[in-house]
Amino acid sequence: MGVRATSAGAPRVLNLDTLVRLERGLRTKSGTGPSRRLTVPEGMRAPLGCDAVAMPARLGPLLMPRLPRVGCVYADSTHWWWLVPSDSDVALDWPAPAHYATGALVPAAPGLPGLIHKPGGTLPYTPPIPLYLALCRLTGTPPAWTRPVSA
Repeated sequence: MGVRATSAGAPRVLNLDTLVRLERGLRTKSGTGPSRRLTVPEGMRAPLGCDAVAMPARLGPLLMPRLPRVGCVYADSTHWWWLVPSDSDVALDWPAPAHYATGALVPAAPGLPGLIHKPGGTLPYTPPIPLYLALCRLTGTPPAWTRPVSA
């Protein structure tokens, strides 16, 4: 399935992957001000790219023991930021008060959040599904796939 678009007279088929990528690009560029990217610590690699999930700092300590693996976590006075592989928001409706940051871009602030947890190994990621489920549990939000679907 695709959408036809024309460019210089030649029809072009846009598939769902292309449309999602375009939408993400718009979201990343249309922020409310200058943003800065969380960096992967030296010696680590991010072969899947990086996004981040932010949540209020009060929830951070409650989430840590609920996760089978904790990747890089950054914090400032109000939020904790968890690195996840790029596109970890596909088909997931992250519950409020979480904020999904494509490209691991954090809003401009006096200082960039500091690294408070670095996992052993070379991958910086927290697995997104356990993070999502733990956050749903803490906020009392049912996971997206358990909600009724309307026709």
